[in-house]
Amino acid sequence: MSAVLDRIDAAKAEGRAALIGYLPVGFPSLEGSCAAITALVESGADIVEVGLPYSDPVLDGPVIQLAAEAALRRGTRVADVFTAVRAAVAAGAPAVVMSYWNPVLQHGPERFAEGLAEAGGSGVILPDLTPDVADEWFPAAERFGLDSTFLVAPSSTQERIHLTVEKTTGFVYAASLMGVTGERGSVGAQAERLVRDTRAAGASHVCVGLGVSTGEHAAEVAAYADGVIVGSALVRCLVENEGEAGLEALRAKTAELAAGVRGST
Repeated sequence: MSAVLDRIDAAKAEGRAALIGYLPVGFPSLEGSCAAITALVESGADIVEVGLPYSDPVLDGPVIQLAAEAALRRGTRVADVFTAVRAAVAAGAPAVVMSYWNPVLQHGPERFAEGLAEAGGSGVILPDLTPDVADEWFPAAERFGLDSTFLVAPSSTQERIHLTVEKTTGFVYAASLMGVTGERGSVGAQAERLVRDTRAAGASHVCVGLGVSTGEHAAEVAAYADGVIVGSALVRCLVENEGEAGLEALRAKTAELAAGVRGST
């Protein structure tokens, strides 16, 4: 069991789902992203998902793309993600890194895993890597005791769901909707079925992301998932507000979402 799974289980013991908040490293700056991560944890996030900006973010919606592009222009590098992970751990939350495979491959899987483990990170989410082609990652993850989280989607076949559950060593990430990340008017009726199918395949921890942007959404998903993952709605707080105003907006949105997973919206 990793620190992330322990935290999910601790939330479950309280009769609720865990709140997992995503923020990209390097936006609005490296120091600013670390301050935002700290504010996220202090405002009720149980787990931090640290995003590594990438030049070809095919699965990210416009808000996260904007933040990632700005972070790259400011010179954000792979090693900066370890600094952000340290900030999350220091604030009291387990941290996982969300990264496309190419930056990890270019950095070197072994070197990346070592850096993440040294920073106190718990694992990685690899949205564009499927477990049947992850042979270059698994030895490094095992050596350094890191979780490997993979995605299932509403279009996933039963065979694909079973393979993903078998190879995932952290929580399984259930994408509630097809398409890129971003805020939606509703989470989608397919998410609950996907969670049910993933559990039937043997998954003990299933967290839902994509489309969650309000406390009401968080409460809806928390009724059937082990964790609620929120990204764009949090990043938007920093995109639309600068400095302390951005942190205040982030704290308010996180508190709203935290109330949702706790059933107190």
